[in-house]
Amino acid sequence: MTAAKSINGWTLVIILLAVVIIVGGIVIWSRYSQSPAIEISIVPDQELKGEIYIGGEVNNPGFYPLEAGDGVEDILRAAGGTTESADLTRLELFVPGVGRVSESQRVNINRAEAWLLETLPGIGEVRAQAIVDYRRQNGPFHHTSELVNVEGIGTATYEKIKHLITVAD
Repeated sequence: MTAAKSINGWTLVIILLAVVIIVGGIVIWSRYSQSPAIEISIVPDQELKGEIYIGGEVNNPGFYPLEAGDGVEDILRAAGGTTESADLTRLELFVPGVGRVSESQRVNINRAEAWLLETLPGIGEVRAQAIVDYRRQNGPFHHTSELVNVEGIGTATYEKIKHLITVAD
């Protein structure tokens, strides 16, 4: 009987060792089994090219060329810088949908420098400087039609550019 008891004891130990080895193998296999490869895809940056409208508290609001890599400072510099009342802690960006018709750029005759005024049809270097001088002597224009009061600018010239100018901020 002692021999039978020792065989049953060894059988129990062998079965127990087999269970421990099998369970340990399963645990190790589950931790170190190869997971399916993780695929990471990075969306390429959209290349920004075109025009950007700069309005609000800038010296020359309007559309300006936009190239990849342009920063906010570059864009503000293109618009002639900001006015004294500009709040640079809050900027707004509006992205229109495809096919949206936007207004053409208007030159603010109260803020534009001579070089920008020269881009208007019929306004050359001399007339642009006359507008700047008139504005310095008489203060800001209250309506675009007051432009005919500037020496060298008549009704015909005003009619050609009235849709391209503004006095609004």
